[in-house]
Amino acid sequence: MSFFGLDCVRKKEKELERKLRANDREYNLSFKYATNAIKTSKYNVFTFLPLNLFEQFQRIANAYFLFLLVLQVIPQISSLSWFTTVVPLVLVLSVTAAKDATDDINRHKSDNHVNNRKVQVLIDRKLRSEKWMNVQVGDIIKLENNQFVTADIMLLSSSEPLNLVYIETAELDGETNLKVRQALPVTGDLGDDIEKLADFNGEVRCEPPNNRLDRFTGTLTYAGQKYPLDNEKILLRGCTLRNTEWCFGLVLFGGPETKLMQNCGKTTFKRTSIDRLMNVLVLCIFVFLGFMCTVLAVGNSIWENKEGSNFTVFLPRQDGNSAAFSAFLTFWSYVIILNTVVPISLYVSVEIIRLGNSFYIDWDRKMYYARNDTPAEARTTTLNEELGQIKYVFSDKTGTLTQNIMTFNKCSINGKCYGDVCDYTGQRLEITEHTERVDFSFNPLADPRFIFHDHALVEAVKLENPEVHAFFRLLALCHTVMAEEKKEGELYYQAQSPDEGALVTAARNFGFVFRSRTPDSVSIVEMGQQRSYELLAILDFNNVRKRMSVIVRNPEGKLSLYCKGADTIIYERLHQSCSKLMDVTTEHLNEFAGEGLRTLVLAYKDLEEEYFNQWKQRHHEASTELDDREGKLDELYEEIEKDLLLLGATAIEDKLQDGVPQTIEQLSKADIKVWVLTGDKQETAENIGYSCNLLREEMNEVFIISGNSPEDVKEELRHARTAMKPDTADTGLLPERTLVKGVKVIADEVANGEYGLVINGHSLAYALEPSIELEFLRTACMCKSVMCCRVTPLQKAQVVELVKKYKQVVTLAIGDGANDVSMIKAAHIGVGISGQEGMQAVLSSDFSFAQFRFLQRLLLVHGRWSYLRMCKFLRYFFYKNFTFTFVHFWYGFFCGFSAQTVYDELFITLYNLMYTALPVLGMSLFDQDVNAEWSFQHPQLYIPGQLNLYFNKKAFFKCALHSCYSSMVLFFIPYAAMQDTVRDDGKDVADYQSFALLTQTCLLFTVSIQLGMEMSYWTAVNTFFVLGSLAMYFAVTFTMYSNGLFLMLPSAFPFMGTARNSLNQPNIWLTILLTSILCILPVVTYRFLLIQICPTINDKVMFKVRQAKATLPPPPRRARIRRTSSRRSGYAFSHAQGYGELVTSGRFLRRPAVRSSGFANVGRTTTGFSPMGRSAGYSPTGRPQNVKAPDVEVTSLQMFRTIKDPAL
Repeated sequence: MSFFGLDCVRKKEKELERKLRANDREYNLSFKYATNAIKTSKYNVFTFLPLNLFEQFQRIANAYFLFLLVLQVIPQISSLSWFTTVVPLVLVLSVTAAKDATDDINRHKSDNHVNNRKVQVLIDRKLRSEKWMNVQVGDIIKLENNQFVTADIMLLSSSEPLNLVYIETAELDGETNLKVRQALPVTGDLGDDIEKLADFNGEVRCEPPNNRLDRFTGTLTYAGQKYPLDNEKILLRGCTLRNTEWCFGLVLFGGPETKLMQNCGKTTFKRTSIDRLMNVLVLCIFVFLGFMCTVLAVGNSIWENKEGSNFTVFLPRQDGNSAAFSAFLTFWSYVIILNTVVPISLYVSVEIIRLGNSFYIDWDRKMYYARNDTPAEARTTTLNEELGQIKYVFSDKTGTLTQNIMTFNKCSINGKCYGDVCDYTGQRLEITEHTERVDFSFNPLADPRFIFHDHALVEAVKLENPEVHAFFRLLALCHTVMAEEKKEGELYYQAQSPDEGALVTAARNFGFVFRSRTPDSVSIVEMGQQRSYELLAILDFNNVRKRMSVIVRNPEGKLSLYCKGADTIIYERLHQSCSKLMDVTTEHLNEFAGEGLRTLVLAYKDLEEEYFNQWKQRHHEASTELDDREGKLDELYEEIEKDLLLLGATAIEDKLQDGVPQTIEQLSKADIKVWVLTGDKQETAENIGYSCNLLREEMNEVFIISGNSPEDVKEELRHARTAMKPDTADTGLLPERTLVKGVKVIADEVANGEYGLVINGHSLAYALEPSIELEFLRTACMCKSVMCCRVTPLQKAQVVELVKKYKQVVTLAIGDGANDVSMIKAAHIGVGISGQEGMQAVLSSDFSFAQFRFLQRLLLVHGRWSYLRMCKFLRYFFYKNFTFTFVHFWYGFFCGFSAQTVYDELFITLYNLMYTALPVLGMSLFDQDVNAEWSFQHPQLYIPGQLNLYFNKKAFFKCALHSCYSSMVLFFIPYAAMQDTVRDDGKDVADYQSFALLTQTCLLFTVSIQLGMEMSYWTAVNTFFVLGSLAMYFAVTFTMYSNGLFLMLPSAFPFMGTARNSLNQPNIWLTILLTSILCILPVVTYRFLLIQICPTINDKVMFKVRQAKATLPPPPRRARIRRTSSRRSGYAFSHAQGYGELVTSGRFLRRPAVRSSGFANVGRTTTGFSPMGRSAGYSPTGRPQNVKAPDVEVTSLQMFRTIKDPAL
């Protein structure tokens, strides 16, 4: 059935383990593994029409209009021509089908392009060129430089030394930096010998197909030996081979079973609160439509019984047609006539408006970051108006609030603190641009961009202080950095985390230069002497261990373990003799983190040869286990990492991004609550909170939740809530407000003052338990800001889900790293920052930009405008369509409930498609109450969106009542004006056609004037649309009511001459004027009184704008934000798992670089580093960080500060 595009094949049994044999197609085919062909398209030539129509008619609106069309082809029911429904329905279906067809054609082209790529496959002991789609599991294939990887393959051999290959994984994770893979030595020996490769008959047993990109578990059995397989020996489909002449690989997974295709699942579809409200309102409209049709049908039955018998003499009823049956037919006839209460054009217009507002975000030059050439991007077009309703912002810290560019700032070595500059009296001096810098000219290999000010550390190095030398030796050895030396002396470090780059660069400048590495050695230059250390093991970092270690043997044969990690983790593993040094170092750590610095603790121990050999054997056995491999390795790591000797601590600065404090201040004034969810230690996060205005000294209190049991956490939360509001009740549920799934909504509680909340990771784990989560939520929501520290990615998502579950608010999550993806997907709106940690967050987000400060423009300008425009659009759209439809209802009482229409059928068809479509779209795309500058000056303008004041059920029913009044005026005023009326020449003008023309003209003028009153911002486009639509109405009317068209097709154009006969009469125009005034007068009166008696924030600001004639007052001077507290400390380790094994297997190795044996006087140019503040800055992107890009338009953050206005 695949020919028809339907996957109706018998479902395959779930695969528990994959077994395959190299070069044995017959054996592998018995398992019926998927081929390498992919299919992402949905349709083919035969299935497109039925499948696409089936999908489109699953939408309630389309199915409803199809049902109306069926009713209209029944002669006894239909009172309208079929084209009044067919034209708009076919138009909508055609536009949608064309879009779907275009998308699917592109998918077909992409599939064919990929499936028909060529690759060399080893078949019958020869390399043959085959299409990708014909590659099967178990085949051996040859890849060449710059080729895409065909399938998920196990690397067998390569052209590079030690069987390395370099790959780019941009298509998988968005990262463009090269990654390294290495084959097993046993398969690497096969080389490119076709005979050996053809004889290779290794068997692989591995995990079944899954979507885990970062993990692979399997074993290779070959020549009676079993070898472990992990992610570092696998090349995934979607990668690109770089800097490698050739490589051979064994296909493990093909086509839809590859990890790339397994990750192509559907993203969760997000819907706005207005969408959800619209569904409820549409159901209400259907009920109301049924009610109106029932009233008219009952009226028809009564009329038939009382009056209808008088007409049976010349209009005899058909046999068996009673009054009840006539009422039944009338009901369905009125369903057709009154269908415009749910116009099909509504849904099309909504999508156009959202698309237009998305383009505004993409085109906004003030959200463009010139340094990285990164514009803002609306990655989805369905959530724009939700940006104007955000109540809670959940933010990552590192790389989101901060720059994620690390600078080595201070250190503590053997109890002595380095990094401060003191005068001759010992008083600490403030470091400025003019402070004398340390001269590193003694070191030809130093990074010239590294800046340090404390000369005492350099002196200690030159005096060969053993502890200082051991400190920097550890920094030069314990890492996973890769060095590249294209020219002698030109070192370039590629680090997988900015922290590591900054630490290795610091060691380099102080005389311990990391030069190169192989899988089993690290070469460094120690004070001018080249030394090579044998690398025996790397005990890799992960989120649980929070540390990494290396085991090395120095040239003299001494075994040592070097370890660095978070203070709490290292302290637990120190020898008892370090207790005094630990106390002094802790004081330094508190001082460092009190200045917002990220800290690491360094320690080491010497190992005995006999013990290490025995440990190494157990390590090899654990690494080949298929079950719980990681758990067994962790136990071995714990065993050897104990009784360490403390060396000292490092302090790295992660600077705040530009404009972060001002942005948070603006969001706070817009009543948006900001919660920071970070993996950093409490004190570091707390200090950053004070730096960026999230926490303030003026707050009544900042509560610290750090309980170690559920009872302690609950008690601390309850104490905090009581302190904020002493009279608070134990119950905070609102029984009358219940969500769809029966979850009750937590009431908003107002605290007596401003408070902050800081909660630790272990305490948060207890706080998220079902028995405590409500207590945590109530307490946190009363605070102005919340900081959650040491949180895992899962906990980030759980916090977001908790707020979504119990609060009827709109949430936004913003982050820049892979650890933020779960939080971004969980929130109503996800924002990705394209920063230093790859593109994973951006790829999962709904909106993206380069700097946190752009968030205020996204919300306070684009979000508020989008919400305002959408609400105005919906209010006006329902008004104009209800008014149009209700006139039919009133007319039913005067036409014997015969289901006759008031208007000309052509007018009914074109009303929503032509006469009123463009004006309302113009308003919805261009309208704004105040401009961007005033939006920033008065962030309180954002609050009505959070409260959903512009469009809700109350506003909808107000709109329905307004429409009811207008429709009565539009029907009864023309009806009374034309009754028994004659023309100037005495001829009769009170006929049905003239009445229809007068009513529809009055309607069009009324809704156009109403639109003008709704618009706050007139542009040339809006004016053209409004006046052009009225002109189009008269042009079409005079054309369609002309004699010529009537003579050509009398049945289609019956209103011959009506326009020119009616519209040349003064009383007709007087009626149009009177009707329009009577419709608009109550609205004008209501709005005038409302502004005078109870003005909204919008009314006040718009009055100020008119007073100021749209000129801004001079912005206030930007106050320098000072750090006012130093009582906080913090610790952090930005690292990722998996790089340890990468290094030991040699996968960081490049082609041999030019080496120098000592401190030769050579050039010292480097790339990738730049000074930030007082020390060296490390950037994994390799761009200078403090060099201003040419032609950068600097955003003035001053104008975004709020001006206190006593009138508001």
